[in-house]
Amino acid sequence: MGVPLRQQIAVGTYLMKQKFKGIDKYPLVLMLEPLFRCNLECAGCGKIAYPDDILNKRLSVEECLQAVDECGAPMVSIPGGEPLIHKEMPEIVAGIVERKKFIYLCTNALLLKKKIKDYTPSPYLTFSVHLDGNQTRHDASVCQDGVFDIAIEAIKMALDKGFRVTINCTLFQGETAQEVADFLDYATELGVEGITIAPGFSYEDAPDQESFISSQTAKELFRGIFAIGKKKKWKLNHSSLYLDFLAGNQQYDCTPWGNPTRNVFGWQKPCYLLSDEGYVDSFQEMMDTTSWEKYGAGKNPKCEGCMAHCGYEATAVEDTLAHPLKALGAAIRGPRTEGAIVQAPSYKPTTNTLTDIPVKVEV
Repeated sequence: MGVPLRQQIAVGTYLMKQKFKGIDKYPLVLMLEPLFRCNLECAGCGKIAYPDDILNKRLSVEECLQAVDECGAPMVSIPGGEPLIHKEMPEIVAGIVERKKFIYLCTNALLLKKKIKDYTPSPYLTFSVHLDGNQTRHDASVCQDGVFDIAIEAIKMALDKGFRVTINCTLFQGETAQEVADFLDYATELGVEGITIAPGFSYEDAPDQESFISSQTAKELFRGIFAIGKKKKWKLNHSSLYLDFLAGNQQYDCTPWGNPTRNVFGWQKPCYLLSDEGYVDSFQEMMDTTSWEKYGAGKNPKCEGCMAHCGYEATAVEDTLAHPLKALGAAIRGPRTEGAIVQAPSYKPTTNTLTDIPVKVEV
């Protein structure tokens, strides 16, 4: 697991405090989106469809730090858009580091060489560089040639300067297990701290809907990857049970409150990936007013096929706390790559029991 001991202890202490207080629903990672604007136009991204007036919006330093304080999660992920475009990002990061929260500053790395002078290496700051595979695969994913080479150069520079660096890899349709395994070998050789890997989620507004991978195909792909990697030393930045879930060995419900989102619209209900379910003004209001039971595989058609770590890593962490020996066994042996694959529940719309026709309510 590619996570330093200091961070593991801090997060573990936070989790124990929540359990001691009897809190059932608590955040693990704050998803902080200070802007949607990006310097790439990836076909699988649901953010680039916003009009310019939205893309030009920014959360202020004060708004970002207030969100961190409201939420209280021990970790903060700053996706986008491209966060390094935000002129006040160094101040935002400094304020979060001062609060001793662990930051994953997500970036496509196009601006990293230019902007890195604005940041100071810290055990609380990690640059999470977006790489969706090898050069050909990644450049095709981001719809621009040359991005892979720029990102690799930036990763090496950041490592040389003493920064924590991870890689965030999203898998799409057409991947092969060997291709992904080769990329994981390459990423490990770069010397990054860890690698986050998950199947892409089918954003409704993404221009390219054909590239997203089904949950069944994803589980088969991950089994192939993990079979190749049994004797590898990949530093995958996930819990052992989340990796077992990716391989189709665990049946989990989504835990959307584990990664709450604050963006330019407000606090997003219920999660980072669903953009049209509503927004509220405070973290507590989001926790109190969201109908959590309506979301997840088998409960909502918008959630079908989702296996993203922002929804299921928190579930795996909960399972780890409840069944530590099970988690230890999965960590020692690695994900099971043979046998029956657990099937995710399928959404079934409410029907009229007399006619078996979906109920349509006129408003």
